[in-house]
Amino acid sequence: MSSPLIDECLAGLHHRLPAAIADEAADGLIEAYEHHLAAGASEQAAARAALAEFGELTMVVGEFTRQAPGRRTSRLLLATGPVIGACWATALILSHFWAWPVPDAGRLTFGSVLMLTIATLAIAATSQHSYRRTRLTALAGPALIILDTTAITAVLLAAPALTWALRIAIAASLTRIALTLASLPRIAAR
Repeated sequence: MSSPLIDECLAGLHHRLPAAIADEAADGLIEAYEHHLAAGASEQAAARAALAEFGELTMVVGEFTRQAPGRRTSRLLLATGPVIGACWATALILSHFWAWPVPDAGRLTFGSVLMLTIATLAIAATSQHSYRRTRLTALAGPALIILDTTAITAVLLAAPALTWALRIAIAASLTRIALTLASLPRIAAR
């Protein structure tokens, strides 16, 4: 037994949320609908009562979106980015990186990819009604790992000496790599 109102809400959940989350939310809605039917309500009255308990579709999707692992991870990466960037900026300036044998095209490509990654993380972090946007972290996270790995490799290959400041920047990037790697399975699962 089903109601067009319930079916419409279920379709909206499945369209806007990942299948496992939509199924979880749908179970609660269907349970409430069946409870009202068992209590003697008509199909239409049971559907309206269940939907009133469940909440507006936009609100429900918004709550799941605000709690999305991708949104939380992107916010964490954006919050720690300036600290890690400051470590790198300090280390590179103190090491006179402009004199290193790194091609300008490499520096430009690195900077461009970094800006694109930050923009992608910002989109994921600020998403309030689109769960799919929070999953952009699954793209930006690996890009950030590649950027950190590239920076570390460039330092190890091009720096004339491994100074204390470079060691701190490398440690900061290695920490971010580890944290990002740990969060990616949660993002992929949800």
